[in-house]
Amino acid sequence: MRKLYVVFPDEIGTIAPEIYGHFTEHIGGVIYDGIWVGKDSEVENVDGFRKFIIDKLKDIHPAVVRWPGGCFAETYNWRDGIGDERPTRLNWWTRSDGKYETNEVGTHEFMRFCELIGAEPYLAVNIASSTAREMREWVDYCNSPEGTTTCARERAANGHPEPFNVKYWGIGNESWEAGGNMSVDCYANEYRKYSELCRNVPGDKDLIACGPNTADYHWTAEFMKRMQNSRLRMRGLSMHYYCATDDKVVDFTKDEWYQVVSSAGYMDELINRHWGIIRGYKMEEYARLVIDEWGCWHPQGTGPSKGKNLLEQQSTVRDALVSAITLNVFNNNCDKVMMANVAQMVNNLHALFLSAGDKCITTPTYHVFKMFAEHQNGTAVKCCMDKEYITFNNKEGKESKVEDLTVSASYKEDAVILTITNVNADQDVEFALEAVGKKLAQDAVMTVLTHEDYRACNTFEDPDKVATYEVPIDTANPIVIPKASVVSIKASIVA
Repeated sequence: MRKLYVVFPDEIGTIAPEIYGHFTEHIGGVIYDGIWVGKDSEVENVDGFRKFIIDKLKDIHPAVVRWPGGCFAETYNWRDGIGDERPTRLNWWTRSDGKYETNEVGTHEFMRFCELIGAEPYLAVNIASSTAREMREWVDYCNSPEGTTTCARERAANGHPEPFNVKYWGIGNESWEAGGNMSVDCYANEYRKYSELCRNVPGDKDLIACGPNTADYHWTAEFMKRMQNSRLRMRGLSMHYYCATDDKVVDFTKDEWYQVVSSAGYMDELINRHWGIIRGYKMEEYARLVIDEWGCWHPQGTGPSKGKNLLEQQSTVRDALVSAITLNVFNNNCDKVMMANVAQMVNNLHALFLSAGDKCITTPTYHVFKMFAEHQNGTAVKCCMDKEYITFNNKEGKESKVEDLTVSASYKEDAVILTITNVNADQDVEFALEAVGKKLAQDAVMTVLTHEDYRACNTFEDPDKVATYEVPIDTANPIVIPKASVVSIKASIVA
């Protein structure tokens, strides 16, 4: 029988809660009719924000939320979103969906949303069409002590005398493409300028640079080279990776199931290769990885809006497996990953929620985040077991393979949490659990997320079709992980 070894003496590091971060962009139905319904809406809300989402987010302890983009940030003027008189602008996405930006949700509203759910804000700064002074003034507006500057007094006049104390600032978004179509030389110069000009504005700030798209190792290497001799006003380096598909979102084949779940595991290679470059330039202290866009990017039109909300897609058991595989990768690389932000929160790619009017449901991906929440602030430890593989035909028609299980483990105080995925669509997997360095109680609880149909998804008509259930287990006996499932096991440490 296979054995899963949890090696407690081999600690990886602390799992930062920010790894379980989120992303809300002004695109499609993410903000309007997503998290925001308006203060006068008949939909139950708190200060205009959908109460259902607020309550559900509290249950998964979201540490940080990125806003306002994404590509929306490339033309965003933060001053459009403060005060009583707010202009209507072309949204970055207007040409795609015909929607205009009313700026009803701006800085104050977003800060209130973060306050309601207990998250830190992470603001993406427009460097494609604005100036370093505009960023400096936004930081001043958010962080300067009450009454000290004109921006601080303006903030007070708009209803918030106390500073927002925003810590996380992303300087640019996808600057290699929509965010200015910059070369790495151009972006490095811009980053050095922007970061230097906001360094002496009040507040504890972690500045995050725009890093590579997926496997663009050249960008990482050249940017590290150009930052080495700078004043190093940097704490993190972003990276984006989507499991993009051209298959059907719900009615996919078994090979397409394996194609997508195997692409999720590619995140581990990306993290380690980019980190190797960062280490090569001795920049580990300044360029911890921030995976601030990740998830599945399927063809749109399968969500409840039937294409009205740009990039909205349904979320199946397959997407839940992608979520869990990716989060296991982050846990196992928590010494390298400073933050991650799943894209996006609602009515979009890889969403945790789908909503329309007074209707709102959780997706299978939401349940994964809830199952993994106890990893936050835990000490990650290494796990190992004999590997077994499943073969399938990839989208090029060639034979490929994927590991059947992924796992991560962490402990804090007197308990350990293990999260495991079984990507095998046909067979359960059985193993014996072996703790090295500690002793586990025999009585434990296993939470399971699966469905007999791995294409299953939640809908307004059947909102709990894919949901979790708990089963008691004995850690001294073989443990069975159901096919096409995500499980979490919580066991007490007794010695």
